[in-house]
Amino acid sequence: MANETFAQKRLISLIKKLSAIRGRHTELITIYVPSGTNFNVVSTQVSQEQGTAANIKSKAVRKNVLGALEKISQHLKLYKGTPPNGLAIFCGNVSEKEGESDIELWAIEPPEKLNQRLYRCDQTFVLDPLKYMVREKEIYGLIVLDKSDADIGTLTGKRIEPLKSIESLVPGKTKKGGWSQARYARVREGLLNDHLKKAGELATSYFRELEDLRGIVVGGPGPIKDMFVNGDFMPTDIKSKVIGVVDVSYTGVPGLEEMIVRAEDILAEASVTRERKLLEKFFSELSKDSGLAVYGLNETLQALEKGAVETLLVSEDFDWTYVELECPACSKKIEKMVKRDKKNDVKCPDCQEAMEIVAEKDALEKLDEFAEQVSTTVEMISTDSREGEQLHEMGGIAGLLRYNI
Repeated sequence: MANETFAQKRLISLIKKLSAIRGRHTELITIYVPSGTNFNVVSTQVSQEQGTAANIKSKAVRKNVLGALEKISQHLKLYKGTPPNGLAIFCGNVSEKEGESDIELWAIEPPEKLNQRLYRCDQTFVLDPLKYMVREKEIYGLIVLDKSDADIGTLTGKRIEPLKSIESLVPGKTKKGGWSQARYARVREGLLNDHLKKAGELATSYFRELEDLRGIVVGGPGPIKDMFVNGDFMPTDIKSKVIGVVDVSYTGVPGLEEMIVRAEDILAEASVTRERKLLEKFFSELSKDSGLAVYGLNETLQALEKGAVETLLVSEDFDWTYVELECPACSKKIEKMVKRDKKNDVKCPDCQEAMEIVAEKDALEKLDEFAEQVSTTVEMISTDSREGEQLHEMGGIAGLLRYNI
């Protein structure tokens, strides 16, 4: 069964795709329909916009805007009313070739209620309301420090984001000539105290800005980290969010990365840990040739259809679409998944004529439907890690199997 966050992850993937689209002119249409809106009002507005668009001077722009509005008008007829959370529609010419038209439409029922009503025709899609809904709500603060350095960062979903690195003025334990041992120790202690105080102030200034901060993990290669956590270097509201202290061998970015691995138990629910374990298991089964791991579109779909896939792994950059096609020459009909940029290049298997798209659905949505039917868990995998990038290069789709097929 698809997990409860899959729809949200699918939306994140779609937002990423839509963000990359740029219109040659103001011909990309965004429509937001709030929950509870009378759908007849929306249809009427689209009709009115068609009348307005007919007056656009540029023939090419007029053609593309009218084409998009007509596609939206036809799509709205599929709904009996406004979905519970509202509806977001994005439509326009996405062809990268000057003078060619390729009108694409995406309709999204958002995971939270839409409160904003909007119609916009521009060179980009308006995505901020959806981006806010799917903003990363799993954020951990990271602090790695020793007597010489301190590094502040965050674990945002699966991404480690370094924020600030500072160096201290604390000298080594060997004293200089002419210094008394007691005086040298006091100076060193004072400089160390200043260093930890500055680290605490920086961490506080960054972490207080994070409304979705779940906790803070502190690490370091020696006893300084414990001194920092047990001392008064952070205010109570920030200090109370410390959920663990771990030993690491380094500071800097390598220290932040090592801390995530060593804090696995602490971050057991964090998506970065869950994803890393899934990928480790997948590549382990693959290297053992156990028959419990498959990859590639055809092989994975075949295993999914047999109900053999326990966990379906899909790259966030999996840019495929599910199309229903009909041959204009011999009327043959087929359904298949194809890469989005190749969907207009499918040839009829019988007569080799170019096939026409009759209907289209996002591939991730179709995979979700397949998974529901056979009680398969679906996990979207980021490309932020080396293993995640490797999965993407292997076709962007793979499966961990229940049994050998």
